[in-house]
Amino acid sequence: MNRSPLASLLRPESLDEVFGQKHLLQHGAMFREAIEAGKIPNMVFYGPSGVGKTTVANIIAHQSHMQLDRLNATTASISDIKSAIADSSTLLGINGILIYLDEIQYFNKKQQQTLLEVVENGDVTLIASTTENPYFYVYGALLSRCTVFEFKSLQWDDVLQAVERAFRILEDQENVTYIISSEAKETLARSSGGDVRKALNAIDFLSVAIKEDNGVKNISLDQVQQVVTKSYGTYDREGDEHFDLASALMKSLRGSDPDAAVHYLARFLEAGDIITPSRRLLCSACEDIGLAHPQAISIVNSCVQAAERLGLPEAYLPLTEAAIYLATLPKSNSVAAAYGAASVDIKKGKGKGFPRCLQNVHADSAEVENKGQNYLYPHDFPNHWVDQQYMPQDLISTKYYIPGNNKMEQLAKQYWDEIKKK
Repeated sequence: MNRSPLASLLRPESLDEVFGQKHLLQHGAMFREAIEAGKIPNMVFYGPSGVGKTTVANIIAHQSHMQLDRLNATTASISDIKSAIADSSTLLGINGILIYLDEIQYFNKKQQQTLLEVVENGDVTLIASTTENPYFYVYGALLSRCTVFEFKSLQWDDVLQAVERAFRILEDQENVTYIISSEAKETLARSSGGDVRKALNAIDFLSVAIKEDNGVKNISLDQVQQVVTKSYGTYDREGDEHFDLASALMKSLRGSDPDAAVHYLARFLEAGDIITPSRRLLCSACEDIGLAHPQAISIVNSCVQAAERLGLPEAYLPLTEAAIYLATLPKSNSVAAAYGAASVDIKKGKGKGFPRCLQNVHADSAEVENKGQNYLYPHDFPNHWVDQQYMPQDLISTKYYIPGNNKMEQLAKQYWDEIKKK
């Protein structure tokens, strides 16, 4: 018996039936208050796939009795927009026209400017959705006329509610009993990555693949794992989640949490990405470890090179070694802080010229002795150091490098403090 996909059968018909998004949809939330007031503003829905953006737009159109025109920016054209606008002057638009534009990031500037005209004259209401950061991909003038609402990835227990409801619907539709353990249901929910549609697609597949036996369909944990394995750790390499994941790895290394670092590294590697975590590991070796353990960059670089030669899946070995190594080392950001402070001064226009003693000899040609460069060669002095001016005149006494509170840098500081006192 043919039936509609579960994602269609489970599509909520009211805001109370939407899974997750409590920050927007709970009673008292400003978003919900505006929708229930019936005055729908122009909006941009921003968030990952399968979290309810389209569903909420459908509910808004239904509750407001507006005519809904759904467009997808990957296939729609300016003529499609104009056609939707034209409906506003017909009986279809008596209660208003709501244009729901999915994947607005695929509209170019000219196409988005056409939408701007629509938004400004108030002929229609626009709800645009995107999986990308709208502040980067939506035309500024259009974005300033819309309110942005972020839809977040669902928690696994929200997805679990959808999973359990899906099996109840399947039993009613097929007149069979589904036997599936709580652990298998939880695996379906957790493996979805917060995407209800992904979990429902897996259930759809299982419902077809599992044979009925005397009115019963038994679904084992092993069968669930066979269907969802490829869903673990996947992410959009061009989207916000990619950068969030890189940030999480870097901050876990900096925060000296080896378990979290290994977790985020595994999410990269399970998605087949070696390059991004390798770059983060190398960066952390310099930015977060730095002079507290200067050998870190060489060791991590060796691990990265080994991973590149091994390839996946074995690349996890040297990269995990590097992640745990960095997370458990003493930390110092003195290198990054020193450069950052110097960069600020450069951008302010400080540091004019050079001390006379540091200029290249060729600047004086044969008259160097007469003009008196007076450069003191440190190796001619005890301990290979001599007191002379190195900073530009307007930056004398400026300090960029502040030794970190770790054994390596404190030993170096003690060494030079003693020499310079003498």
